[in-house]
Amino acid sequence: MIGLSDTVAALLAAIPAAPIRSLLVIAVGAFLEGPIVTVTAAALAGAGQLPWWGVWLAALVADVVGDTLLYALGRHGDRPGLARLLARLGLTDARREALTHEVHTHLPRIIIGAKLVDIGAIPAYLAAGLANVGYRRFLAWIIPTTAVRSAVLVGIGYAAGDRLAADLESRPWLLLVGGLAVGVALVVGRLAIVRATGSKRRAHVR
Repeated sequence: MIGLSDTVAALLAAIPAAPIRSLLVIAVGAFLEGPIVTVTAAALAGAGQLPWWGVWLAALVADVVGDTLLYALGRHGDRPGLARLLARLGLTDARREALTHEVHTHLPRIIIGAKLVDIGAIPAYLAAGLANVGYRRFLAWIIPTTAVRSAVLVGIGYAAGDRLAADLESRPWLLLVGGLAVGVALVVGRLAIVRATGSKRRAHVR
C-alpha cells in the first residue's frame, strides 16, 4: 500500500486534462500496488471519469508485465547472485525443487491458484522461469486468468463508483478509504484460503 495516496492524487489530477495519461498512471499504480489501485481506478470509471475498458486494460497489462519480470528473473535463477535474490523472494532451497516439479506437471493449477491467492504467486512465477517453462505456454495461462481477475476487480470498483458518483465529486478521499477497505478484505480472504488449504493438506498427510 506504499504510495497509494500519491497514486490516487495523481489519478485525480490527471483525469480532467489527460485521460490517457491517467490510464498510464493506473498501469504504474497497478504494477506497484496491485488490486487496490485497480479497484480505486474502477471507482472513477463508475463515476464517469474514465472508460472502464481502459482501466481493465491498464490493470491487465501491468499485471502481465509484472508476472513476466518474475518469470524472466527465474530463467536466470541459476546464477549465484540471483539465486540468493530468489530465496529472499520466497523461492528457498526447500521449495525450489518441489515448485519447479509442480509447474512442469500442473502449470494451469499453479497459475490459477496464484492468481486467486496472491500469496505464493511470486515464488510460483519464479519457479516457472527456473523450470524453463516455455514463455508462450506461460502467457497462454497468465493472460486469460489475469483478464478474468482484473475484470472482477474492475467490476467491484465500478459498481462502487456508480453508486457513489455524487459523493466522489465532493469527497474524493472516499476512493482512498474504499480502496484500502477492499485491499484489507482481499488480504483477509487470501489468508483464510491459505489457512484452509494448509489444514486440508496437513489432514491429508496424516
